[in-house]
Amino acid sequence: MSEQRQSSFGFRDVDATEKVALVRGVFERVASRYDLMNDLMSAGAHRLWKDATAARLNPQPGETIIDCAGGTGDISRRLARLARGAQKRRGGPDAKILLLDYNAEMVKAGIEKGSEPEMAWGVGDAMALPLPDACADAYVIAFGIRNVADVDQALREARRVLKPGGRFLCLEFSRPITEALRKAYDAYSFKVIPAIGGAVAGDRDSYQYLVESIRRFPDQEAFAAKMRAAGFGKAGYTNFSGGVVALHHGWAV
Repeated sequence: MSEQRQSSFGFRDVDATEKVALVRGVFERVASRYDLMNDLMSAGAHRLWKDATAARLNPQPGETIIDCAGGTGDISRRLARLARGAQKRRGGPDAKILLLDYNAEMVKAGIEKGSEPEMAWGVGDAMALPLPDACADAYVIAFGIRNVADVDQALREARRVLKPGGRFLCLEFSRPITEALRKAYDAYSFKVIPAIGGAVAGDRDSYQYLVESIRRFPDQEAFAAKMRAAGFGKAGYTNFSGGVVALHHGWAV
C-alpha cells in the first residue's frame, strides 16, 4: 500500500487530498467577505504590498502573465493597469493576464467586482496548471501558495509554465525579523483576526486556520531554498512591514 502524503492544515497534519477539500471549503465560506476582511485584518496595508508586487513584476505590452491563486483579482487589475500604461508610452500589443484560482466561488466574486480588457479568468490548480510548458513571461502568486497541499509541486509547476528567463514573484506572509515584532504579531493574529472573522464574516474557524497556516509556512530563507530546488535562479526576497510579509522573487533558469 502506498504511503499517504501529509500536508499541514493550520496546526493539524492531514492527508494531502483532504487538505485540498478543506481549503476549498474555507474559501467558499469567506469569498463574499474576502476583500473586506483583507482591509480590516491588515488595516489596508495589503493594498501597499500588492502595489509593490505589481510594480516589481513590471508588466510589459505583449507579455503573458499568470496570476495564480488570483482570488478576486487584486493583483491582476494592478498588472492590467500598469501594462496599459506601458503600452501607451511604448506601443505594442495588449498584455494577457490569466487569473487562475482553485476556488470557483472566489473567481465568481472577482468577476462580479469587474474585470479589465487584458484579463481572462479561469479555475485551475496551482499544483497542476492547465497550461502548456514555457507559455508565460511572468508568474505571480499572492497569499496563495501556503494553501496548496504541496508547495514544492506548485513551485515546479510555476517553473514549468515559465519561459526561460521568466519572472517569478510570490507575495506571502512570512517571519517577522525581530523577536519583539514576532510576539506582537502573534498576539494580534491569534486574538484579533479570528475575532474579526467571527464578527464580520461569521466564520471564526476559517480565520483561525488562516492564522495557523501562516505559522506553518517556511520562513524567508527556507522558501528561497525551495525556489532554488524548483529551478529558479537568483532567488531572493524583500521584507515588507518588518518581515510580516515577504516578496520572494527569482528567474526561471
